[in-house]
Amino acid sequence: MQKKFKITVNGVEYDVTVEDMSEGTSYILPQPGDMKIPAPAASAPAPAPAAVSDHGPNDLMSPLAGVISALPVTQGEEVTQGQEVAVIEAMKMKTTVVAHKTGKITDLAVNVKDAIDAGQRILTIE
Repeated sequence: MQKKFKITVNGVEYDVTVEDMSEGTSYILPQPGDMKIPAPAASAPAPAPAAVSDHGPNDLMSPLAGVISALPVTQGEEVTQGQEVAVIEAMKMKTTVVAHKTGKITDLAVNVKDAIDAGQRILTIE
């Protein structure tokens, strides 16, 4: 059953028709085949993927993209395997990053509040 209404939005009147669908008949809107998807237009070829930076066994890489919210260590500090060395925040979730080996931090590649990509180097432990 269809009902006609007149509504006013920001001072402009509109005539609308509303279909009551509560009478037991279910509909899928839009009906299959109602929507046509145009063929994609020819475009330039996709750019080549960015080269993966080389990293060694001493480099600790970010497991995800996000923002560095904490760096509880400093360059030159001795750390043990499993010790918290960074916290990355992504979508209001915090992920703790731990040292992958025992040693001395010889290079901190990021600072607090830096945006970081997955696979980006956080620090180096020698």
